[in-house]
Amino acid sequence: MPEDLFGWNVGLIIGLVVVVAVVALVTPILVLAHRIGTQARQIDEALGRARTHTAGLAGLNETIDHATEIIGGLQRGRARLGG
Repeated sequence: MPEDLFGWNVGLIIGLVVVVAVVALVTPILVLAHRIGTQARQIDEALGRARTHTAGLAGLNETIDHATEIIGGLQRGRARLGG
């Protein structure tokens, strides 16, 4: 190897080692990010389904209030009838 190219060759080797190291470190991070993105989509879909299936519970307090009024009326009626 001629003396005038020795520095270039060392620099090239060091550069290639750095690039390989960066790729080796970044690749697992990108794979993990992809998995997280996939799971996040699945979680969002599941939460959407849960919201749809539990939407009827929004009126539960109103139903309880009406049932309480009905029970109160029945108890008053029973008391008036002597029961």
